[in-house]
Amino acid sequence: MLVALDNGVKGSKWFSLIDKVARAGTLQAAWRKVARNAGAAGVDGQSVEKFAAQADDYLNELEAALKNGTYRPQPVKRVEIPKRPGQTRPLGIPAVKDRIVQTALKLVIEPIFERDFLDTSHGFRPGRGCKGALRQVDGLIKEGYAHVVDADLKSYFDSIPHERLMGRVEERISDGRILDLIRAYLAQDIVQGIKRWTPTGGTPQGAVISPGLSNLYLHPLDGRMKEKGYRMVRYADDFVVMCRTAEEAQAALHEVQAWVEDNGLTLHPDKTHVGDCREAGQGFDLPSLPLRSRAALGTQEEPEEPEGTHPGQDRTHTRGQSEKHHYGLEPDAQRLVWLLQARASAGISETGRVHPTAAACAAAQAGETAGVWALSGRSWSLAKCFLR
Repeated sequence: MLVALDNGVKGSKWFSLIDKVARAGTLQAAWRKVARNAGAAGVDGQSVEKFAAQADDYLNELEAALKNGTYRPQPVKRVEIPKRPGQTRPLGIPAVKDRIVQTALKLVIEPIFERDFLDTSHGFRPGRGCKGALRQVDGLIKEGYAHVVDADLKSYFDSIPHERLMGRVEERISDGRILDLIRAYLAQDIVQGIKRWTPTGGTPQGAVISPGLSNLYLHPLDGRMKEKGYRMVRYADDFVVMCRTAEEAQAALHEVQAWVEDNGLTLHPDKTHVGDCREAGQGFDLPSLPLRSRAALGTQEEPEEPEGTHPGQDRTHTRGQSEKHHYGLEPDAQRLVWLLQARASAGISETGRVHPTAAACAAAQAGETAGVWALSGRSWSLAKCFLR
């Protein structure tokens, strides 16, 4: 398969993939990933620990079911988790067996689509993350692209049209069993308490394959903006278009609006705007801090997305060990990193402005003096960080 990926396949389509998903080795690798990420039990009540007790038997059953076509995904358990004071967001929890099959499916189909994706897309992709997106944004601001289209897709993950999404999958995959498997995941029933329903659009919350499918649906937008000469940087469903002039930014917004409407999506009217990020009040909002200029931003760095995470996943169940990433930054960016790390001792107002205390400033100064700059993995709370 790797050779075929390098050399290409006839008609750029893959006709036989289910055998690769159902292989014992693929399922074993998928199970190891699911076990490492842990997570809660789905509707069947089977936890990762219970599965582990008879893992070989369960994996053999999954292999046989995939090969003979009897595998059927179970409904997704939905719970509400805190988002901000007084608000919650839905989290989907697939059954452990379904997480394993989805991970095996991802292992097989992800490289096929990754070959097409552009370097301007950073969210939930192998070897990419917030850091790369920020470097691109920072570099573009330095080059004079200060007029920004800050776009927000309204309820993106809940509104992706299924048939159009499947049409994009079918551009690369012709294996009917794989296509049926993806359709089955898109149409998985959702169970919340005593309620049960079948979604008519969107990608399943909490599903391992959701990020890849979501990126696939927006890939044509990446390509269109590049062909038109615009500098767009995207992190999952959040993206900005960096322009040199206000007129160019307005034209870029119209281009985005046209594509979004043609593809069954909606821009959030209150969260999408155009501004000059050098001017106070016209910058683009990033979840924790409003950025007004490069001088305020520098280059914020962030750990790569923990493997197996995706939109809607409860990240308290991802790898808990803190990993440090060392990198060289400009002085203003270095201070910001240390101020953010010291945020426990810094007051952060409701508007998201950072007010460094003496302790936070001391931490920043100490780090600059030592010449060591690291942002620990525990700061995932800031990681969506810088493109939303």
